[in-house]
Amino acid sequence: MIRLAEMKKSLLVSVWFMFLTFPVMVIRVNPIENVVEWRWWNMLGIGVGSFVLSFLWRLLMKRKEAGRPAEDTKDSFLNRVRMEQKVRLPILYVILAAAMIFPFLFSIYQVNVMTTVLLYVMLGLGLNIVVGLAGLLDLGYVAFYAVGAYSYALLSYHFGLDFWIALPLGALIGALFGILLGFPVLRLKGDYLAIVTLGFGEIIRLVLENWNEFSFGPSGIANIPRPSFFGMDLSLQNATVYIYFIMVGLIIFTIFVVNRLQHSRIGRAWVALREDEIACQAMGIDKTRTKLAAFALGATWAGMAGVIFAAKTTFVNPASFTFLESAMILSIVVLGGMGSITGVICGALILILLPEYLRAFSDFRMLLFGAIMVLMMVFRPQGMISNVRRKYELKGEQN
Repeated sequence: MIRLAEMKKSLLVSVWFMFLTFPVMVIRVNPIENVVEWRWWNMLGIGVGSFVLSFLWRLLMKRKEAGRPAEDTKDSFLNRVRMEQKVRLPILYVILAAAMIFPFLFSIYQVNVMTTVLLYVMLGLGLNIVVGLAGLLDLGYVAFYAVGAYSYALLSYHFGLDFWIALPLGALIGALFGILLGFPVLRLKGDYLAIVTLGFGEIIRLVLENWNEFSFGPSGIANIPRPSFFGMDLSLQNATVYIYFIMVGLIIFTIFVVNRLQHSRIGRAWVALREDEIACQAMGIDKTRTKLAAFALGATWAGMAGVIFAAKTTFVNPASFTFLESAMILSIVVLGGMGSITGVICGALILILLPEYLRAFSDFRMLLFGAIMVLMMVFRPQGMISNVRRKYELKGEQN
């Protein structure tokens, strides 16, 4: 009876969709031949598609309302992979081996795409510190990305600094800007924090776009040198592979540092700040220092990613650092799972690779993107791979 009632409701939805889209999808006027074309197959497709989608939506909602076990099979398997060393290490070795041989099995185009994915993985892991661990909604994260890119571009243009010198400097400058942003927003949270950080990101972009004497305005900066290999200049193909291996090394370093931070004292302070700010402060945790540390460390990885982006493209301009980039990085964190390193990596793989390999649906990319995010927020709000919270137990002595 429940299925029959749901089918009736879905049928009503499909009829409404066919009625509302009838003038657009069925009727087409051909002004050349002065005829009206009736595309009945379009109406049939809309009716069947809306019926199926509505019926599946109602079934999934019924399943969600009925309740499921707290930990399903997929989550338990993933938790076992992440927690048990005997299972985790072989998988990590296989992934590392595949990453090492990837440039020698695929074309330079594929290597370039994978380098972009790794770049967004680094950005996602950096934002994961701010949003996923500390719970500070940052919508202007792309500003630190731009700061790192322009740091390398300007230092190279004016002073001729090498990539390996600019990389730590970009991280340092990014951390400095993170602290500068952190101070004014110490008392803000929630929507107010999101609005201020969004404004900060737009201020950085507008300054870079309008201060022609400093950043060369919309024209940007070209001929940024790629990383050198012990002083040797590499060809475009070799430089692409070299940057890929640099990104693999930096991703391993980022995962190691973020994992150590997550399970350190400052990491536990971030989680406490995210859960309850008042209780966190009552426990004696310095709220000011904790927030500033989150902003500074998150901006550090964005600064490094900006330096690599400038070296990879050899050109930067303000159009590369719009709000859409911040939204994409935030979507990677939310879709993958806030606070989860594995989830952020999977989110970057999906959101960066799918648009690249589904260019045939480029006109509907944002529509599909929005639909995926809605479905995730309704049916799996914790993300694809939720974070595993460590449990600390005190066991008494056994007699």
